[in-house]
Formats: sequence, C-alpha cells, structure tokens
Amino acid sequence: MPPNTPTLPNVHISPLAIRSRLRGCSGAVAVEFAIVGPLFALMLFAIASYGGYFWLAHSVQQLANDGARAALAGLTQSERQQLAQATVGAEVDSYAALDPSLTTVTEREATQAVTVTVSYDASRSGFWLLPIVPMPSSTIARSATVKLGGF
Repeated sequence: MPPNTPTLPNVHISPLAIRSRLRGCSGAVAVEFAIVGPLFALMLFAIASYGGYFWLAHSVQQLANDGARAALAGLTQSERQQLAQATVGAEVDSYAALDPSLTTVTEREATQAVTVTVSYDASRSGFWLLPIVPMPSSTIARSATVKLGGF
C-alpha cells in the first residue's frame, strides 16, 4: 500500500442492530403507501386517459385539415363535399386509433369559405371505458376552414 493512503475502519454491524432498526419502522411505510399510492395511481390513470383524448382529438383535427384542403379543388359545392368525404375516408385508416365507421364528415360553405367538420364517436375507445377520472365528451368534433378565391 502506498504511503499516505487513508484506510477505512473495520466496522461491523450486528444482525441484532439491524433487526432492532427495522422493528422501529414496521408499519410506517405501509401507512404512507396507503395514503399516497391511490393518489399516485389516479394521477397516472388521468395522464394516460387525457393523453389518449388529446391523441384522438389531434387525429380528428388532421383529418378535418386534409378534407378542407382537398375540398378546394372542387368547382361546385357537391364536388367539394365529395372530395372532402373521399379524402377523409381514405386517410382515416392511416390513424391507428380511429375507426372509419365512427367518423362523419360534413362540408358547409359560406361566402368565399369552405368549412369541413369531422366528428368522431370515441365512446368505444379504451380511454372512456373506466370512468375513474372525469373525461370530456366522447364525441370529438373538429373543423377546418379554407378560403375560396386564391388569397
């Protein structure tokens, strides 16, 4: 051993000292977990549920955006309606969480603007199955508006 190297003292802890230390805290951890555990589990479940809701809402919004962009190419109102529905119908399969049979598309026209609204019934989604935390409405409706006329 090189000179000036500190040495550690030889410490021996008896099993009796360990047992007596553990005996003093026997139920405290269980009581603390009984208080904090359910709140922690509820918080994790709420994070997962609302994360799923935001995921579905974002997917529905993207479908509405794509349907509105596709509707711009139509020359008449009926053609714009068909283009919006065809685009949303073709793209809804690419979103893993969405069921095409639960999706509805509507197109509405105002002066120089087209609004495409996509509604999705998410009541069968796993995020609404266990009503432990209050959730928003299970019908998610999002819309996108585009102007007609080039600017």
